[in-house]
Amino acid sequence: MKIDHSVPLEYSTEENQLKVIGFWVFLGAEIVLFSTLFAVYFTLQNNVGNGPSGSHIFELTPVMVETIVLLSSSFTIGLGIHAMRLGLKKAMLAFFSITLLLGLVFLGVEITEFVTYVHEGATMQTSAFLSSLFTLLGTHGAHVTFGLLWGIAILIQVKKQGFTPETANKSFIFSLYWHFLDVVWIFIFSFVYLKGMM
Repeated sequence: MKIDHSVPLEYSTEENQLKVIGFWVFLGAEIVLFSTLFAVYFTLQNNVGNGPSGSHIFELTPVMVETIVLLSSSFTIGLGIHAMRLGLKKAMLAFFSITLLLGLVFLGVEITEFVTYVHEGATMQTSAFLSSLFTLLGTHGAHVTFGLLWGIAILIQVKKQGFTPETANKSFIFSLYWHFLDVVWIFIFSFVYLKGMM
């Protein structure tokens, strides 16, 4: 395996470069998935039946907490990759751990929000609007949950093996995934919650 020392470690082999390109292709498929979910939501958002609308159930405080927490995690994952490129293993592990903790806080707030909706009589069966809302938010939440498990696996590998072309590549690809989830959340925050509160 030929290692190119003129580029960052995550790009240092031909296989690593192909994996990054492959992951961008995967993210393209994820964009199609979320675009479809957004399209369904926008089509059904006014079909509230006898149930509540977004303006009745959406609350700004938890949504702002989720947004600040998730955007902060995007910043910390960036610091983690920067630390990795500088060869600072402890700093990288610390920033990745903070990212995962912030992701856990985000999930906790989202689950609490879902429970509140259900207690208020807003379930998937109540209306087409709520069905599409829960599907969109749930799919994003499932992606965050998967990200937490994936991130833990990367932490364990880096802790055991240190920085190698493989662990650096996995860490970098994970950071792309995490940034993608943050971008999706910005769309959810802007076009689902803020628009729904108006």
